[in-house]
Amino acid sequence: MRLDKFLKVSRLIKRRTVANDVAEQGRIYVNDAIAKPAKQLKVGDIIKIEQYNKTVSVKVLVIPTGNVPAQNASTLYEEI
Repeated sequence: MRLDKFLKVSRLIKRRTVANDVAEQGRIYVNDAIAKPAKQLKVGDIIKIEQYNKTVSVKVLVIPTGNVPAQNASTLYEEI
């Protein structure tokens, strides 16, 4: 799954266009490398998001095949 789509589905970033913008600005890292919005994620990848004067680091636990209900969104990742 693409990075921008994962961030939207997991509710880490509210909208996919916002995820695209943040990634294009170089403020999202996957496994300590700057990531583009089209980066394909795998289970076990570490995502670091620098946004609004805070940094969030998460580990990908599950790659969903489609949209996920809001109450299940936090099961896709684990905060580090």
